[in-house]
Amino acid sequence: MFLEPNFRGQRSGWIEVICGSMFSGKTEELIRRLKRAKIANQKVEIFKPATDTRYDKTNVVSHDENSIVSIPVKHSKEILSLSQGNNVVGIDESQFFDDDLVMVAQKLALRGVRVILAGLDMDYKGVPFGPIPNLLAVAEYITKVHAICPHCGSLATHSYRLSEEAGQVVLGEKDKYEPRCRICYEMGNILDLK
Repeated sequence: MFLEPNFRGQRSGWIEVICGSMFSGKTEELIRRLKRAKIANQKVEIFKPATDTRYDKTNVVSHDENSIVSIPVKHSKEILSLSQGNNVVGIDESQFFDDDLVMVAQKLALRGVRVILAGLDMDYKGVPFGPIPNLLAVAEYITKVHAICPHCGSLATHSYRLSEEAGQVVLGEKDKYEPRCRICYEMGNILDLK
């Protein structure tokens, strides 16, 4: 279904995606952009998946402990009704949302909303994660952030799982994951197979 853009003079809706590995600063960058929008007196709302309770049940919190108040939601469609009247909508941990998130982001952008999403682009197996690949396809702006590989000091692009758990979604922090460059990630997986 095609939605007509908001023609009341505001043609500023777009989609921004911030992606990368764990510990690369995705949430930190999301918070920075949202705080700047608030400084500019824009109406801002932030959402996160209700399943992500690692640091806080409601706030979006970066690994560096910066935080911003958010609304936890169970399904991405809830964001459409909860974001009425906002200029900017931020969505953290986008990889954990359902595939409808792509449609939600596009509808918001057609309403004239600046939509900023942050999430892992790949899971621990190096496979594109959740709705992120499709969000990257429809986004006007993409920022890929990198961590530093603790083994060699190169740019880290992968999230290496340290624990033995096998599910795609295993919430964790530095106790379960570390960022790795492509080579150290592959070397770790080869050694794990032996």
